[in-house]
Amino acid sequence: MNIISWLISMIIQFFLGSGDEQRSTSMAKEKEAGVYVGETSAKARNFEDDYHAATNMLKLRMDKSFPDNYHARLSSGENSPYDHGEDRALAVDTTSTAIAMALRSGATVRQAAEAGAVSVGI
Repeated sequence: MNIISWLISMIIQFFLGSGDEQRSTSMAKEKEAGVYVGETSAKARNFEDDYHAATNMLKLRMDKSFPDNYHARLSSGENSPYDHGEDRALAVDTTSTAIAMALRSGATVRQAAEAGAVSVGI
């Protein structure tokens, strides 16, 4: 009896297609038409990935305005070195807070990076 029911289910599946296949085909058609709203678009983005992307976008601008001590150069005419470490640490803290708050408020990665830049005036 099991062989007969298996054979019948295989015949039905062959002619009608499986439910998963039908759902995936209909979702693909809806995505192409631009009307599909699934759980992936409504699902929250990954905060850590967005945060790291925003900080990477802002890194070059931060390096120009707030060099770390390794890359800092003395200005011509000045004999005493200036410790850029404290300025950079304060700027990193400020931008990190601004980026995190912007992402928590629903901003995109680019908007969060701009919010970080504005927070330290760059």
